[in-house]
Amino acid sequence: MGEDGVKASFPQFISGFGIQALVNLGKIPNPVSGETRVDLPNAKYSIDILGIIQEKTKGNLAPEEDKHLADILRDLRLEYVEAVGRETGKA
Repeated sequence: MGEDGVKASFPQFISGFGIQALVNLGKIPNPVSGETRVDLPNAKYSIDILGIIQEKTKGNLAPEEDKHLADILRDLRLEYVEAVGRETGKA
């Protein structure tokens, strides 16, 4: 367990990258600054990291972990495509 009594888990680990991607997609405010802004390169980086984790853990995850990761990746990829479309429309 961590210092605050929270036990680390794979779903929490994955969700951390998901939250970071959502912050960078401008979907939720930055928990530190409270600002909401779009940063597509960093959003893509977080999504790409999750893709690498999915690739490298293939066949080694419990079914619910595999589904959790796949669901997060699918949702984030759709959000990213929509964000790119919005940003492209602004240019």
